[in-house]
Amino acid sequence: MKSRSLIASLAGLALMFISSHAFAQGGDISLLSVVNHGDTQEYSVKLQVLILMTLVGLLPTLVLMMTCFTRFIIVLSLLRQAMGLQQSPPNRILIGIALSLTMLVMRPIGINIYDHAVVPFENDQITLSEALATGAKPLKRFMLAQTDKKAMAQIMTIADVKGDPAAQDLSIVIPAYVLSELKTAFQIGFMIYIPFLVIDLIVASVLMAMGMMMLSPLIVSLPFKLMLFVLIDGWSLTVGTLTSSIRGLGLG
Repeated sequence: MKSRSLIASLAGLALMFISSHAFAQGGDISLLSVVNHGDTQEYSVKLQVLILMTLVGLLPTLVLMMTCFTRFIIVLSLLRQAMGLQQSPPNRILIGIALSLTMLVMRPIGINIYDHAVVPFENDQITLSEALATGAKPLKRFMLAQTDKKAMAQIMTIADVKGDPAAQDLSIVIPAYVLSELKTAFQIGFMIYIPFLVIDLIVASVLMAMGMMMLSPLIVSLPFKLMLFVLIDGWSLTVGTLTSSIRGLGLG
């Protein structure tokens, strides 16, 4: 619940910040007509406001489903579990780290979308539908670059569609991308678990040989895990592994 509320808060703040830029243009659209004594009264609201209110509810889901946030937060959570730490770092810290890394990695895609979709739309060079289609292209290319072929084939089979995976719409690409992200995150998490598991096994064997069966191996192994993680500069290695595992950022 805490993580959901934090993501929702961040999404709201982000939309409040970008709304003045992304939806700065005026222009009203007639949404409702009421006939009163033969006269037609038209009520109009800004289309940008409707889009903004829609994005407020959709942005957290988009962040989870269309970016590398899922991979980052799962790996960081598995790292905390592998070290035997229950609540340190706290969930909010892990979410903050994952969000900051996501913004860093997705920055080229965000710039691409802003330059080719947002700016032309603000200048009335393209319509809203054209801006949405243009903005979806770099995201789609990014997701396809991370998507496993087996996951894509499975989703296409479930949806009963055929053809080139690159020609599929987002309703096909997004589920396949999420499945691939989960698989990749667990693979990275497995590699992270191995050295800490070895430490647990060594400590448990030593305690068993010394007859100290009443002492929890987790308590004894925790300092050794922390020392190993600090000595190998574990945070830098983890961040480097996560960021280098992302492909498809050369969008031009």
